Amino acid sequence: MSGTSEKKLVRIDVSSDTVCPWCFVGKRNLDKAIAASNDKYNFEITWHPFQLDPDAPKEGIDKREYYRKKFGSQSERMEARMSEVFRNVGLEYSLSGLTGNTIDSHRLIYFARQQGLDKQHLLVEELGIGYFTQGKYIGDHEFLLESAAKVGIEGAEEFLRDPNIGLKEVEEELKTISGNISGVPYYVINGTNKLSGGQPPEVFLRAFQAATT
Repeated sequence: MSGTSEKKLVRIDVSSDTVCPWCFVGKRNLDKAIAASNDKYNFEITWHPFQLDPDAPKEGIDKREYYRKKFGSQSERMEARMSEVFRNVGLEYSLSGLTGNTIDSHRLIYFARQQGLDKQHLLVEELGIGYFTQGKYIGDHEFLLESAAKVGIEGAEEFLRDPNIGLKEVEEELKTISGNISGVPYYVINGTNKLSGGQPPEVFLRAFQAATT
């Protein structure tokens, strides 16, 4: 995500939850916008935690059952809609497997940031692919460690083993950064331009331009 010094710098702070489908769709569209404008800009992307359901069980619950309880009769219509949206970004949406508490995934994303923003960004992609398309459980340490290994994060097993390591830092970000927003995904570009929702690539491109002129 780096390049020559003539390019303008675009810093993007993203607040998201790892079980938020619109967050992952938004990431895919953001990546398209970045690929389309890499000749103009250098990018620094930082991911921040948000929890849609802080009380979700750590042991996990069947996704379809969870959504039926939360959204009732709307849940099937929502599933059909997300399947369509995911197909538009080249993915097959799946409601197989479990959902649940996302705190450990946010701890791992925080840990990845210490080893580089590129690694953090790649980890968010791996977690999204596994959770949204392959039925992997976001609270399963085996899945988290597989994802970390794929993007070259070192020391993840030791880090995750202690549930308190990184927890204070994640909780601080949940309070100070995500505490001021009501929904995700939420983007702050160069500190001033703000966007929310799974925006299409052209909206990001306009935001990059606005933030650098």
